[in-house]
Amino acid sequence: MNKEDFNEGLLGFLDASPTPFHATANISAMLSNAGFIKLIESEKWNLEKGKKYYLTRNDSSVIAFTYPENSNYTMLGSHTDSPNLKLKPNPITKEHGIVKFGVEPYGGLLLNPWFDRDLSLAGRISYLDSEDKIQDILINVDKSIAIIPSLAIHLDDKANKDRTVNKQTDISPVLTTNDDFEFDEFLKWQLSKLDILDVKELYAHELSFYDTQKASYVGLHNDFIASARLDNLLSCYLGMLSICSIDESKAMLFIASDHEEVGSESTSGAAGSFLENTLKRMYPDYEEYMKMIRTSIMISADNAHAIHPNYPSKHDSKHAPYINKGSVIKVNANQRYASNSITMSKFMNIASSLNEPYQKFVTRSDMGCGSTIGPITATRLGIETIDVGLPTYAMHSIRELCGADDALSLYKIILGFCE
Repeated sequence: MNKEDFNEGLLGFLDASPTPFHATANISAMLSNAGFIKLIESEKWNLEKGKKYYLTRNDSSVIAFTYPENSNYTMLGSHTDSPNLKLKPNPITKEHGIVKFGVEPYGGLLLNPWFDRDLSLAGRISYLDSEDKIQDILINVDKSIAIIPSLAIHLDDKANKDRTVNKQTDISPVLTTNDDFEFDEFLKWQLSKLDILDVKELYAHELSFYDTQKASYVGLHNDFIASARLDNLLSCYLGMLSICSIDESKAMLFIASDHEEVGSESTSGAAGSFLENTLKRMYPDYEEYMKMIRTSIMISADNAHAIHPNYPSKHDSKHAPYINKGSVIKVNANQRYASNSITMSKFMNIASSLNEPYQKFVTRSDMGCGSTIGPITATRLGIETIDVGLPTYAMHSIRELCGADDALSLYKIILGFCE
């Protein structure tokens, strides 16, 4: 696969996945098209050697795996969620001639970039149908319906000096000047566009705002890819494409978990039981299970902080990754990353054998660093783990930036592990 084809697929996946629910649905469709058999957690499994399978939990996390005779697995872990503005259950406020939405920040997002952006809404709705059955459906308004207008500098002379954002009062997206607007009618209209007309009662929703600007190349020579949700749909795309590219005789597992940005502690998060439950059903014999765990490796793939050209002092100069200079091995003495000398050596050996570049990241000793699913998974399963990522600017902004060369390079290294 060449870089152009790889990146075009990435751009399409980013645009089609405004929420973890949509990302999981798109990954599932790709897996199904690649011949993976869908499993249901609440049903009995009859796994057959030589086949490949996938399953989801909460519509927002997905696991795919091959099931060969060999049980030395290469596992790749990522997460489907990204920081965003999540709609509150009773979101509508009508005041000052405007209808606006109440939102709650999800994860550690940069708030300032959300101002003056064209916003749309997507997520999951639960409702009661005419037969008194609760149904769940994904929606994507797919239209610019709201915006968070900035306060003019004339009214805030400190805007360029000391701007702070109040999460309760300053970031409500405005929707319309029509005070006849009713939220339930708006949701029913969205459902009707999906030919769902038998809505007896609307129950609950998990809806999030997203920037309608499409993912795109940026740079004089298309050096960069700019998009929302690069953290961590970039790694989700890598994992999905990797497991769809290998032969069924190779032992690989891919997991994309929800809720990493808020600590992973949920039924569908990496601190939950989803992966462990799945592995124990794959290997119900304890001896076989432990053999598999201790002969496998988990590659925790999440974005890495590239050295910012305008803020170089925020990095350790000896461990500052560059964009388009290869994958990043993330190291932390306090186990915020799970890399150790053994797993690092395996990654470096495979990358070198493929002539693919790699870099190392250690945060400044006087600064904290973000964590990943790596230490969580390593602790829960006891599996050897390495934390890697792709160099990124503006992490947790509404629009992030990565290199156009790096993702394909990491994809090749992942396939090298499977060989």
